[in-house]
Amino acid sequence: MIPADPSLGRLRRSFVTDPVPADFAAAFDAVRARLTPLGHRVLFFNRTTSTNDLALMLSAEADAEGTVVIADEQTSGRGRLGRVWQSPAGSGLYVSIVLRPSRGGSGGDRATGLLTLAAGVALAEAVEEVTALAPEIKWPNDLLIGRRKVAGILAEAASSDLAHIVLGYGINVGTAALPPDVETRATSLESELGRAVPRAALCAATVAAVAQRYRDLLDGRFDAILDAWRARSRSSRDARVTWSTPAGPQSGITEGIDERGALLVRVGERIERIVGGELEWKF
Repeated sequence: MIPADPSLGRLRRSFVTDPVPADFAAAFDAVRARLTPLGHRVLFFNRTTSTNDLALMLSAEADAEGTVVIADEQTSGRGRLGRVWQSPAGSGLYVSIVLRPSRGGSGGDRATGLLTLAAGVALAEAVEEVTALAPEIKWPNDLLIGRRKVAGILAEAASSDLAHIVLGYGINVGTAALPPDVETRATSLESELGRAVPRAALCAATVAAVAQRYRDLLDGRFDAILDAWRARSRSSRDARVTWSTPAGPQSGITEGIDERGALLVRVGERIERIVGGELEWKF
């Protein structure tokens, strides 16, 4: 999870939003019963820098939890480890949601730690609901179809005490979301299906699915999330991964995840517990 930026608490501004498009409004109305505790406020921007940036600024407000920020286009979309997330207009889903998993009672710390995994399960479920495609989850935050990435997740802390977390995600819906230099590593839903995908319906379905898995976190149903994640992540077992350490490169075979969501990797006779960083996967 990305640490808080101490300057964010000083950033206050008035947001000039654009009207929520009619198809998005209708799609959210259709899933309204599934959205609790999310979606009491849905903000739409035709063009902005990053939905995560806007959601982080909003997170200090008293009723911030559940706020959904959507952009048709991002000019500075970003992914994990500072990577650029291509965000052309009309071709992807670019969504951020303000959450407060720490309020989950005695399990708040664990809920916060499992948030990205829960989001991966939710997005995979929503994509399957709308398109019948069944994405695989690659630890910790990518959705794949075959071996190509179709969606990514970025969770960022809004404060040093992790009181609020902004959950951002991007899904490649149309082919325009794929610049030539990543076509071999990424795909889009429309490329896989050979037909158009209703972005509004998919957007509403993703928020509804996140709401369900967020309720699981708040209510301490961690096993339900872990079991669903494991069922959708073949690569979390028996895949070779390599990574860098101060002592040099390491390599091992994945052995699943533990109860806190860390990736377990067998290196010789020992098990390494990986909680972050960059891994190279050898499928």
